[in-house]
Formats: sequence, structure tokens, C-alpha cells
Amino acid sequence: MEYIETEIKGVFILEPKVFKDSRGYFFEAWKREEFENIVGKVNFIQDNESKSSYGVLRGLHYQKGAFSQAKLVRVIMGCVLDVAVDLRKDSDTFGKYVMVELSGENKRQLFIPRGFAHGFLVKSKEAVFTYKVDNVYAPQAEASVRFDDPDLGIKWPIDPSSVILSPKDMDGTPFKDAEFF
Repeated sequence: MEYIETEIKGVFILEPKVFKDSRGYFFEAWKREEFENIVGKVNFIQDNESKSSYGVLRGLHYQKGAFSQAKLVRVIMGCVLDVAVDLRKDSDTFGKYVMVELSGENKRQLFIPRGFAHGFLVKSKEAVFTYKVDNVYAPQAEASVRFDDPDLGIKWPIDPSSVILSPKDMDGTPFKDAEFF
């Protein structure tokens, strides 16, 4: 596995070594000892999975305070643009974002530490998205920032009127009014 730290400290792209032959392929998706030696100790406690269709944008979600979550995300089938926004007030990259294409084809993963908002846009007909988290879901601590907030300036490659959002995501908080870490 190759670990590539992004321009935002603590956010890593993981590129696995994929072994292909006439039967298909094999790769190690996650190995605790290796991960902890490079990224640091993270106690993942739950795996989640979602399926979405083209144009669905989920996010930008986060949980506040003690319920903040680190995530290791990947796509099993299809293709998404995955975004992590730094919400750590004391960070040099506060308000900056990383955007990475994740797909069943490239098998990349993105590690997002606690203190970030997260979201993704489905670029393929469908996408199956899976992720590990290190903390439980807590509805009382849930928050979201608008995907199209002008202060963030995220360059989503889709007409905003074509984006499919949940009612919760339509009501996301402007970045300037969000609660930070």
C-alpha cells in the first residue's frame, strides 16, 4: 500500500497494490499495523455502505465535539469525487479542501481525520461507497455545511441544478455560520 499525504496535513490517499490475473484481482484494503505506522492509531469501530445514483451529492457532513469521526472511505463499484474540508480552527489549512476521485477501478481510499466535513458526488451511473468510522453516529451532534458554499469554493464538476440532495443537505449551514473544532 502506498500512503500519500495530501496538501492538508493528516489527510491521506491510500493506493493499494493490486494483483491481477485471469481470475480477477486481489488487494489488501486495510492493514492495521501498516496504517498505524504511517497515519497513526485509529480505532475503527464500524463499517458503513451506501449506494447512490449519478448526480447524488452526499454531504458535507460532520459530527461535532466528542462525536467527531475519522473515516477511511472507498468506492467498491462506480466513481465518485470525494471531498474533505478542514474545519479545525487552529489549522493552517482551515476552510481548505481536498478532492479525490475514488472508483472501483482505481481502488484508491481516502483517510479523513477527525475535524473535517466530508461529502461525495457520484459521477457514474451508480456507486457503492463504503467507509470505516472510529466513533458512533450521534444524531444530536450531526451537522452539515452547504456543498455550494461560496466561501469554500468547491469546484464540483456538475451544474448545481442537476445535483440530487437529501432535504437535510439542502438545509446545510453556510460555512461562516458552522460550528468548528
